[in-house]
Amino acid sequence: MITTTVLQELAETHGTPLFVIDHDELRSNYATFKKYLPRVQAYYAVKANPDPAIVKTLFDAGASFDISSIAEFRVVYENIKALPEKERHEWIWENIIYANPIKAHETLMKLDKYHPLVTFDNRDEILKIKEFAPNSGLVLRLRVSNAGAMVELSSKFGAEPKEAVDMILEAEKEGLTVEGLSFHVGSQTANFENYVQAINLAALIFREAKERGYDKMNLLDIGGGFPAPYDASVKPFSELAKRINAELDRLFPPEVKIIAEPGRFIIATACTAVSKIIGKAVRHGKLCYYIDDGVYHTFSGIIFDHCQYHMDSFKEGPTQICTVFGPTCDGLDVISMTEELPNNLERNDLLYSKNIGAYSGATSTWFNGFPPAKVVHVNLI
Repeated sequence: MITTTVLQELAETHGTPLFVIDHDELRSNYATFKKYLPRVQAYYAVKANPDPAIVKTLFDAGASFDISSIAEFRVVYENIKALPEKERHEWIWENIIYANPIKAHETLMKLDKYHPLVTFDNRDEILKIKEFAPNSGLVLRLRVSNAGAMVELSSKFGAEPKEAVDMILEAEKEGLTVEGLSFHVGSQTANFENYVQAINLAALIFREAKERGYDKMNLLDIGGGFPAPYDASVKPFSELAKRINAELDRLFPPEVKIIAEPGRFIIATACTAVSKIIGKAVRHGKLCYYIDDGVYHTFSGIIFDHCQYHMDSFKEGPTQICTVFGPTCDGLDVISMTEELPNNLERNDLLYSKNIGAYSGATSTWFNGFPPAKVVHVNLI
């Protein structure tokens, strides 16, 4: 864990806004995932934070990767491009899943030569894959409960379970091979029962497919949604892992490969944002601080990820409930309306926000001419 002293030194050296990535924490989170889910191969969801240095650290640690676009594929590919062609193809087949259920055909065309593993959840996608990436291995994504998740996904993706085997057989009729099933319980899910129900549903569909003559599936992708420990309300990952392991061991024999797509869990706690106060005012009787980072930059997850990031001060003093605004002229640029901070902070004092690695700055812009935060990596190997 990066100390506040180090954060202040980095801010003094590099200026603000600053986005600090701790690679020791990144490796530790990956190791924790593997420790508690030893049967599950972690395919890091690159979309959670596609920084090439993050991808390299996880590649070196033994991770596989979930990609959603050709740009994300290229970030991963940089780590294997020096391998002989045969080894590159084998590594991609074993370690990358193109898990966006609705894919651009241009991307399918570019990936087809690698015989990629791709998800699908509807009949039109079967025809698209047949036309543009017939060498793919398919994984059918199921619609499952997202109750209790911070970001709900089931209304946008997932085949209805009652149609699942029909869709598998239709893909086979078109000359494609369905390798297995996948699901996603929703991002930052607090309802561990979602996993239990989804694993049981997948087992039923495996069984129905076999009863109807399809016995080629040997993979289950349990998706993402593994919650990051943003606060004390998040139950321990070990508790979730215990329930997942019990269901997997009960329902799926060892020859079925189990993978997952952790993103937030791996990267969230590995990053810290450091900002500078650029203005201070009292509005309607409430103390307001303005900082040089905001929702158009590192804190964009407040808008599209439904995440609330908390601010801390390096400086001590009597506290009160304050509002923290970003630097732009837009009224939307609000980081927090109810942040408890010292009331003696002045211009040029620093604030920091922990656990901000996942999806932060994913839509970062130069709105109003304010630049994105400078990224600094620490504890690289």
